[in-house]
Amino acid sequence: MVIPSANDILAALGGGALIGLAASAYLWSHGRVAGISGVLASLFAPGDRATRAVPAAFIGGLVLAGLVLRGAAPHVYGDGPGLGTALLAGALVGVGTRLGNGCTSGHGVCGISRGSVRSVVATLVFIATGAATVLALRALGVSP
Repeated sequence: MVIPSANDILAALGGGALIGLAASAYLWSHGRVAGISGVLASLFAPGDRATRAVPAAFIGGLVLAGLVLRGAAPHVYGDGPGLGTALLAGALVGVGTRLGNGCTSGHGVCGISRGSVRSVVATLVFIATGAATVLALRALGVSP
């Protein structure tokens, strides 16, 4: 078992606080929940360009932040999967968010904080499914 350092704990708390602050600011300023799958879906929804400007900036900011972090601290990403595996994983996550009527950011961050029972149940299902997948892969010798 790995025991986290004080710096690890403070970094996690700081990151969680920033996510909560950003989700609150998005809800306050735009009147919408900052669930990534919902924001992404609104980017492709019919309407004029002005209605897609905020979702485009939101998704663009996520991508840009990832690229900046990759350049500033590439060790954070490790070796990672190949492009094919990443695309397959992304497609499976997309299907899961449609089946679950939202993603971990919408249910786990925004829904639970609003007291949504549906979001609590969805988040518990996400976590249980992830844990079961890890255990199954380890049992098959696929994952460390």
